Amino acid sequence: MAEQPQEVDFALAAYREEGVWQVQELAHDVLENLEHVSSALRRFPGDGGAVGMVAYDEDVFLLVRVAGPTVRLLLSDITAADEWDLARDAVEQLGLPYPEEDDDPAPAGDLDILGDLGMHAMDMGVLIDDYDLYPDEMLSDVAGRLGFGPTFDDLVGLTSA
Repeated sequence: MAEQPQEVDFALAAYREEGVWQVQELAHDVLENLEHVSSALRRFPGDGGAVGMVAYDEDVFLLVRVAGPTVRLLLSDITAADEWDLARDAVEQLGLPYPEEDDDPAPAGDLDILGDLGMHAMDMGVLIDDYDLYPDEMLSDVAGRLGFGPTFDDLVGLTSA
């Protein structure tokens, strides 16, 4: 478990405060499990909760949206549960069967997790199905649609085109 944070590409929290997006890094110690991530996100004073964006090993991402007691999840690839404890936690919390070794990559969770913020399920599904994109590029697209793209790109080291 101690090696996991080295494989995490980034972990950010995004929330709106008085209508303005705020984005900041999540401490790696909260990435130990989903409960810690959810608790950390609850600390942000966002209008309508906070969104956690975690990318792992340039391969998969997890979105965690917390608003009060409600936790919504989207894992970009359910097969990541074989390698990543946080993905395993997400699959368990979603009540899904653990992926088999020969399962194809597929998203798990709530594709409409950000629908009320402007990123609808169909758009999210199309984005996740683009196997040419890395998680940081996918989440950059999400951040752009929500309204904090340049801030996201600066924090994860992407240059805006």
